[in-house]
Amino acid sequence: MAEILVLFYSRNGNVAQMARAVASGVEGVAEVEARIRTVPAVSAVCEATEESIPEQGPPYATHQDLAECAGLALGSPTRFGNMAAPVKYFLDGTSTQWLAGALRGKPAAVFTSTSSMHGGQETTLVSMMLPLLHHGMLLLGLPYSETDLLSTRTGGTPYGASHLAGLDSNLPLSDEEKRLCVALGARLANTVKALEDSRP
Repeated sequence: MAEILVLFYSRNGNVAQMARAVASGVEGVAEVEARIRTVPAVSAVCEATEESIPEQGPPYATHQDLAECAGLALGSPTRFGNMAAPVKYFLDGTSTQWLAGALRGKPAAVFTSTSSMHGGQETTLVSMMLPLLHHGMLLLGLPYSETDLLSTRTGGTPYGASHLAGLDSNLPLSDEEKRLCVALGARLANTVKALEDSRP
């Protein structure tokens, strides 16, 4: 059974909702399952420490999760058009995996949530792609055959799934956003399966 790591950071629960929808798309594909993990917050003033198991939600990711996954879905809220610091902090610690080529040739996709329509969804998605390219991952977006991309008035981009959370970060995922998250997970899982099936 191939496993896809659905790795995210969520402050207000929106990216966590997206992660669950992406995971449901992954698990809709036979012989592929999702491993959902999060990362802890970071401190602006000192090296923060957290319990090894969060009080709620999925476990914290380890670098071993990266080595064991067959693919990666990476999610983060937008911070000034960029990924959030906890995601960047986790990725900054993956030089050992980079040297070992642990992610080389594995498919990856990204997703994000913003408070405003033009709050940097696409730049945030691209910011998450950059370290994955350095790791040698194969990046997947959403093709326009996903017709929700043509009609959505909320989130959704060809670079990856996105969500418009509203100024109070409390808007639920729209039907289009949910479908695009599921489609992204399914596309990632189908790509993982095709690569697995092509190996001798």
